[in-house]
Amino acid sequence: MAEGEWARYWQHERLPGIDLLRAHYVRHTFPRHSHEGYVFGTITRGVEDVGLPGGVVHAGPGMVVMINPEVPHTARAGVTEGWVYSTLYPSSRVVAEIAAETTTIRGTAGFAETDAVDSQAARLIREVHRAAEEGNALAADSMLRIMVARLLRNHGRSLPAREPLTAGARDAARARAVLEERMEDPPALQALAAELGTSPFALLRAFRDRYGMPPHTWLTDARVRRARRMLDVGAAPAEAAAAVGFADQPHLNRHFTRIVGVPPGAYQRGRGVCGPR
Repeated sequence: MAEGEWARYWQHERLPGIDLLRAHYVRHTFPRHSHEGYVFGTITRGVEDVGLPGGVVHAGPGMVVMINPEVPHTARAGVTEGWVYSTLYPSSRVVAEIAAETTTIRGTAGFAETDAVDSQAARLIREVHRAAEEGNALAADSMLRIMVARLLRNHGRSLPAREPLTAGARDAARARAVLEERMEDPPALQALAAELGTSPFALLRAFRDRYGMPPHTWLTDARVRRARRMLDVGAAPAEAAAAVGFADQPHLNRHFTRIVGVPPGAYQRGRGVCGPR
C-alpha cells in the first residue's frame, strides 16, 4: 500500500454472512469487478469516485453508496488526499431476510438508487463497525438490520426479472460457463468464439452487454472470488493461485489486493483463518 494507506477487511465470528472493510486509500484503485452480495459504504473523509453503469458517483461524507449484487463497478480517489470509508458487504441471504420481514417487496430486493445523502444510515454503518470491533455482535447485528431496513424502505424495489436471452446473451452465458469450467487454462478469445460458433468481436460485445465487462476482466474477478473461497477454508495463497489459474502467488496477490482491498494473508487473518490446512 502507498504511504498513509491502511485497510482492515474482516468478518466477526458471530456475524456470518457479512464482511466489513474500513480503510483509507489514496493511490489504490479498484478495477472493474462485482460482488455476489450487496455493498453499503459511507465516507468519513475525502471523496471516493465510484464508477457504475449509470455513471460516476462522487461520494463524500454523509452519503451512502448502495450497490446491488453482480453490478460491475470501479473505485478510486476523487481528491488528492484519497478517502476514508466504512463498508459493509452483507450476503444476498441476509438482505433477503430483512426485506421479507420489513417490506412488501416481491422477488429479489434491490435498490433503485446507487447513492443517497442519509446521515442516519451513514452513522449506522459506522456504528456496525464500531460495535463489531468492540465484540458486541448483538449491537452490530441490530444496527445492520435497522440500517438495511431503512434503506430498503426509502430506496428499495424489486430487481427486474431477466428478460429472455437473445442469441448474443446466450453466447455470453455459454462463454462464461466455459471460462468457469476451464479457469485454470482458459481458451484465447478467438478459440472461445470459434467453439461457440460466433466471432471474437461479436462475443466481446455480447459479453460486455450482459456482464458489464469483457471476458478477460470478468475472468480475473471470478478467479479472485474462487481464491477467496479457498482461502476461507484455509488454503495457502500459493495453492489458491495455482488452482484458479494465476501464474504464481505474487500474481494472485496483485489482483486480489486490487479487487478486495487487502492482500490474501491479511484477508485470511481478518476472517479468523489460521493458515494452510
